[in-house]
Amino acid sequence: MEPLALLTLFAAAFGAATVLPFQSEIVFAAMHLRGDAPVWALVVVASIGNTLGAVVNFWLGRWLESARDRRWFPASAAQLDRAQRWYGRWGVWSLLLSWAPLGDAITVVAGVMRTPLRVFLPLVAVAKTGRYIVLAAVTQGIFG
Repeated sequence: MEPLALLTLFAAAFGAATVLPFQSEIVFAAMHLRGDAPVWALVVVASIGNTLGAVVNFWLGRWLESARDRRWFPASAAQLDRAQRWYGRWGVWSLLLSWAPLGDAITVVAGVMRTPLRVFLPLVAVAKTGRYIVLAAVTQGIFG
């Protein structure tokens, strides 16, 4: 098992879960196909990195809420209110969509809405881990 490869995957997965423009799926699939590490190790490392990246978004949301009246704030009051209403309607279960393309926004809004971390973390971890398990199965099935 190559530690540098797993560190690279962790960094890509972490970055992909934040507002940074990273793509961890390509790195994961390439490492899986090359056999850089056992698939279980790839899933664990990518899942942990991606979940921790979502936690950064969560804390960013907590901090952003206190700055909502600032001129530089990245969303209008109407946009923030709409996001909060949406999250209020669908609740914490929407965190199971945190693996999806707009999932990063959901994790930020969860922070804004003061979702307890003890609720946030397991839901996001299940969603992120499920994504990498499916990606491993698809990569193996299509290319393996």
